[in-house]
Amino acid sequence: MISQRVLFLCTGNSARSQMAEALLRAHGGARFEVYSAGIEPSEINPLTVRVLGEVGIDASGQWAKPLGFFLGKMHFDYVITVCSNAEERCPIFPGAAIRLHWPFEDPAAVLGSDADKLAKFRAVRDEIEARIKEWLWSTE
Repeated sequence: MISQRVLFLCTGNSARSQMAEALLRAHGGARFEVYSAGIEPSEINPLTVRVLGEVGIDASGQWAKPLGFFLGKMHFDYVITVCSNAEERCPIFPGAAIRLHWPFEDPAAVLGSDADKLAKFRAVRDEIEARIKEWLWSTE
C-alpha cells in the first residue's frame, strides 16, 4: 500500500498539531506519512510531550517546524488545520489533494493551576485522538 502524506497545521506547532501528528502516526501505521508545522512555530510545550507519554507515545523526538519547511517542497494528500488562526492564514498548498479543518481549543491558553492546565491538555489530546480514530474509520 502506498502511504498518503498528511500535514497538520496550527499557529505555534507546540501542542495541537504535534498531538495530531503523533496520534495519527500511532493509529494510522504505514497508511500515512505524518508531519506537522506552524505558521509561527515556537517550541513544543512540555505538557504536550507529557500527555502523549501518558498514552504510550514518545514525542520527545518531535520538534516545532515552520510551514516553509514543507511549502512548495512536498506534496500532501491531506492538509489539516487544527486551529482557526491557521485555517485563516494557511496559504494554498500547490498539489494538496484535500484540505480539512478540525478546530480544537488551544490547551496552552488555559489559565489556572498546573492541574487545570494538565487537565486541558489531556482533554484536547483525547478529542484529537477521537477525531483521528473517526477519520481513520471513515477513510478505510
